[in-house]
Amino acid sequence: MKTGGRERGGQGAAAAAMEKLRQVLSGQDDEEQGLTAQVLDASTLSFNTRLKWFAICFVGGIFSILGTGLLWLPGGIKLFAVFYTFGNIAALASTWFLMGPVKQLKKMFETTRLLATIFMLLCFVLTLCAALWWHKKGLAVLFCILQFLSMTWYSLSYIPYARDAVIKCCSSLLS
Repeated sequence: MKTGGRERGGQGAAAAAMEKLRQVLSGQDDEEQGLTAQVLDASTLSFNTRLKWFAICFVGGIFSILGTGLLWLPGGIKLFAVFYTFGNIAALASTWFLMGPVKQLKKMFETTRLLATIFMLLCFVLTLCAALWWHKKGLAVLFCILQFLSMTWYSLSYIPYARDAVIKCCSSLLS
């Protein structure tokens, strides 16, 4: 009996070794990816859990809209900038639960959306700086507008030909 158990275990190890060899030969070896990337890329969350957290973060994005109501309160520009920025960050983070953080970061920094991503992240930081440290209300509002535009441009990069359509519409309006 013990021999039979060892044979089954040996067959499993041999099958795993053959699978590993097949992956290496076909160029699908995950060891090149690095341990941290493998851990972050592998999701242990079920689809339902991922969907729930996506919805929670996406609803958290409503803070960006709620922040607009704070704009007209005394000293509300700081709260507006913080709520608006963190609402946008929550909406952006919601997609991490659908596709995983590593895959999302790879897609964010692809050449087609690299400039939009950098500009969007820069607008997040500049909005908070203008409101919290520089105390420039007009600049904070300007950066919030730029946040909206950069998030829109970034989002359009995921829809085939959407950016081209927007450029054509704007150029036809201007001519």
